[in-house]
Amino acid sequence: MEHIAALLLIVGCSQDMKQCEELPSPVTVYETSVECDTELPAILGRLDHLRPRVMGTCVFVDPALEEQDAELVWDVTPDGALRASIEAVSMNVASVKGKTLHE
Repeated sequence: MEHIAALLLIVGCSQDMKQCEELPSPVTVYETSVECDTELPAILGRLDHLRPRVMGTCVFVDPALEEQDAELVWDVTPDGALRASIEAVSMNVASVKGKTLHE
């Protein structure tokens, strides 16, 4: 199994930074953070025409999350910085009349 050390997140925003969305990246996973960081500037350069503002970051993937459900969570702060992390997804489990329900 291939170990993933970093995910590449590319986000495109409107000029006023009020509307942002994830953009497709030619490569999304990297075995090392160094590989991701090295390729980030060139990828941003190739995608900067897609939106008025394009930004990206390499998000560290904690190996402890490898066996858990996780999601990529990101936000663009009021000062225009892209913040992102991989967070474990907690599942709520309830039992109804002997059946287990997953939410």
